[in-house]
Amino acid sequence: MATWAEFEGKAPELAALGEARFRATGLVIVGTLRADGRPRISPVEPRFVDGELQLGMMWQSRKALDLLRDPRCAVHSATADKDGTEGDFKVYGTAEHVSDPGRRERHCQVTEQEIGWRPDEEEFHVFSIDIAEVGYAIFGDGDPKIYSWVPGGDLRRLTPGPDRT
Repeated sequence: MATWAEFEGKAPELAALGEARFRATGLVIVGTLRADGRPRISPVEPRFVDGELQLGMMWQSRKALDLLRDPRCAVHSATADKDGTEGDFKVYGTAEHVSDPGRRERHCQVTEQEIGWRPDEEEFHVFSIDIAEVGYAIFGDGDPKIYSWVPGGDLRRLTPGPDRT
């Protein structure tokens, strides 16, 4: 697993593309697992806080309860272009529930700085994403580009189709 800062240090161009895609709409789609094993997808505002990709969630929301029970998740850029020209960025990993008061306060500070609002209640969830794998794909210009990165590995460009490398 890797933090966002570690990912950024090993694959800076891909990390920059990912951050740009996450910031483009201010929303990501988070995939979690329900108690019965079925998937759940939910919109969440991402935050980049002190080298971490963090997600804030309402207290006891279904998606937060999913992550508290099973931290495996996927974080996907919000995409609205069916031609794929926006770029499609995905992070696979696990969500660490942040309980440290200093880290929670930094999350609140960054949220207030970015959108002019901060949680006014003590009870809310903050999760930091530990990265297991990253993927990025962009289509529409005649030359599809698909990239993959895993901690400890190099950035890989994949070839679309049945003969992928």
